[in-house]
Amino acid sequence: MKKNYLFKLDLKLLNIFSILILVFCLVFTFLLFPSSMLGIVAIFDNTKELFLMLPLLLFYFILHELLHALGYILNGADPKKITFGMEVEKSVLYCLCKQNVSKKNILFSLMYPLFFIGIVTYIISIVFDFPLLLLLSIANISGAAGDIMYFLFIMKLDKDIQYSEMDDGTSFVIISKKNIDNIKHPGIIYEGIIDEIPRNDFRRIFISKPSIIVIVIFLVALIIGLLI
Repeated sequence: MKKNYLFKLDLKLLNIFSILILVFCLVFTFLLFPSSMLGIVAIFDNTKELFLMLPLLLFYFILHELLHALGYILNGADPKKITFGMEVEKSVLYCLCKQNVSKKNILFSLMYPLFFIGIVTYIISIVFDFPLLLLLSIANISGAAGDIMYFLFIMKLDKDIQYSEMDDGTSFVIISKKNIDNIKHPGIIYEGIIDEIPRNDFRRIFISKPSIIVIVIFLVALIIGLLI
C-alpha cells in the first residue's frame, strides 16, 4: 500500500549551503579564470552596471522558475497544474506542480535551471568574456542549492515513487510503497505520514507583501540605472 511521506526543506541549512556554493564558485573562478573574476569586480566599481544588475538578477531568478516549469511540462506534467510564488521572507521563489509526477519528471525539472542558466551560461560567459552573465550564472548556481538538495535526496529513492509539492513552497510529499521514513539526507526534514495531499491553494501566481516591496526596489534600481 502506498503512503504519503511528508518532507520539509531545512531553510537554515539551505542558506548555509547556498553561501558555501557561492564562495566555492567565486574561488573556483578566481583560481582558474582570474581575468573573468576581475570583470566581476569591475561591475561593482561601475554604478550604472551595479544598478542594472539588480533587476537582471530578479529576472534571472524568475527565469530559473520558468525553467522548472518547462522541465515539468516537457516530462509529462499538465501546464494547468503549474503555479508560481515569491516569498522573500522565506528566501524562496518557487514553481510548484500541483499534481503527482514521476521520479524522472522531478529530477529533470530540478536540474533544468542549474544546467541551462547556471553551468551552460557560466561556460559561455568565460569563453566570450561576459562578466555580467558570469555573475548572474554564479548567483543562479548558488540559488539552486535547494534544487541540489532535493535532487540528491530523490536519487536515493526507488524509481517507482511519485513526487508532489505542498502549497508552502518548501514542503513536498513522496508517495511510495516502501517505508522511506528512515532515509536521512542533509537539509531534508521528515515530517510524518499524511492521509491526503491538500490541493486547496491553487493561485497561479502568489507574491507575498515583503516580496512586492523587493520588486519595487528592484524596479527603482532599474530606473536609476537607466538614468545614470
